Amino acid sequence: MAGILAWFWNERFWLPHNVTWADLKNTEEATFPQAEDLYLAFPLAFCIFMVRLIFERFVAKPCAIALNIQANGPQIAQPNAILEKVFTAITKHPDEKRLEGLSKQLDWDVRSIQRWFRQRRNQEKPSTLTRFCESMWRFSFYLYVFTYGVRFLKKELKRKPLNSMSLGGTPWLWNTKHCWYNYPYQPLTTDLYYYYIVELSFYWSLMFSQFTDIKRKDFGIMFLHHIVSIFLITFSYVNNMARVGTLVLCLHDSADALLEAAKMANYAKFQKMCDLLFVMFAMVFIITRLGIFPIWCLRMIEVILSPVQMRRTRNLQERIFTLQQPLMGPVVPTGIS
Repeated sequence: MAGILAWFWNERFWLPHNVTWADLKNTEEATFPQAEDLYLAFPLAFCIFMVRLIFERFVAKPCAIALNIQANGPQIAQPNAILEKVFTAITKHPDEKRLEGLSKQLDWDVRSIQRWFRQRRNQEKPSTLTRFCESMWRFSFYLYVFTYGVRFLKKELKRKPLNSMSLGGTPWLWNTKHCWYNYPYQPLTTDLYYYYIVELSFYWSLMFSQFTDIKRKDFGIMFLHHIVSIFLITFSYVNNMARVGTLVLCLHDSADALLEAAKMANYAKFQKMCDLLFVMFAMVFIITRLGIFPIWCLRMIEVILSPVQMRRTRNLQERIFTLQQPLMGPVVPTGIS
C-alpha cells in the first residue's frame, strides 16, 4: 500500500522541478495547503445537507405555496400486487407479449394495464413543489458562493497594487500570470481556504443527497459530474493550484444561479420571466465557459509550459556542447600563428 501511495503522489508528476512535498509543509512564517485540511469537508457536507432540509421545509416550501405551487403529485395507480411485483422486480416498460400475459392473468384489457404502468411511472417523478424547493436551494447556494467568490477575488485585488508580486494579496483576477509567481510557494489565506472547503463540501453533499433524492434519468451523468468536480477541487488544492481554482470555480458558478432561477420561474408558471432568465443563462454560459474559460484561464498553461520548455532546451544544448567540445579541440582564431 505504501508503494502505491508513493507512486500516486510522485513529486515529479504533481510538483515543479526540484520541489518536494516536504518543501510545502507549514512553517511559522507561512501556511500552505495540506491534504488533511480537506477532512473538514465531510462533516461540513453533512451540515450543508441538514441546512438544505431545513431550508426547503421552512423557507422554500412557504415561498412555493405563496406562488400557488401545489404539492399535488400525479394520479396514483390502483393498488395491484401482481403489477407492482412486475414493475419493481422485472420491468417498468413491459413489451406486448408481457402485456398480453398480464391481461389474461388479471382479466384486464391491455390498455388498462398500459395506463396502470404509466401512472405508476409518474408516481416516481417528483412533484412541482419538490422540484421548486430543490431549485430554490441550489439557486440560493450558487448565488451566495458566487457572490462570495467575486468579493474574495476583488478583496485580493485591493490589497496590493496591480503590479505587486508580493505573497499577500496577489491580484490574479485580472492578471492571471500572478497565479504562478513564486509557485508553489504561495501561502494559504483563510478566505481562500473557506472558499475551497465550502465548494468541496457542497459537492460532497450532492453526492450524498443523490441516493436519498428521487432518482432521475441523468443520475449516472450527474454522479460522474460530482466525482470529477470533487477530484479537480481536491487535487488543485493539494498541489497548491488554488489560485487558478478560485477563478474556475467563480466562472462556473456564475451561470448556475441563472439556470436554477429559470427553473423556479418555470415551476411558478412565469413563462416570460423563465424565457428571459434562460436567455441570460445561455449568454453567460457561452461567454464564461466557451469564451473566458478557454481564452483567459487555459492560456495560463503557456506560463507554465514556456519556462519548462526553455529549461529543457537549455539543458539539451548544454549536453550537446559538452559532448562536442572534446572532439572539436581548442579553437584557434585564423590569421594568428
